[in-house]
Amino acid sequence: MADLATLQAQLDALKRAYRSGVRTVEYDGRSTSYVSGEEMRAAIASLQSEIAQIMGTTTPTVAVVRSTKGY
Repeated sequence: MADLATLQAQLDALKRAYRSGVRTVEYDGRSTSYVSGEEMRAAIASLQSEIAQIMGTTTPTVAVVRSTKGY
């Protein structure tokens, strides 16, 4: 498992690339190409989750309850 500073740097590079519309991210001498923005968002979410786990925090969960009277 990578340390917090490394994960944060990777997350920052990925977010920068996503915002600029670039699908290839270079970090620490390595290059990763993503097929779509959705794949990049999944990678961003994964990094954020890993960072939250290291820091001992959790990501907020939202539940939506809907109901009807049944008729």
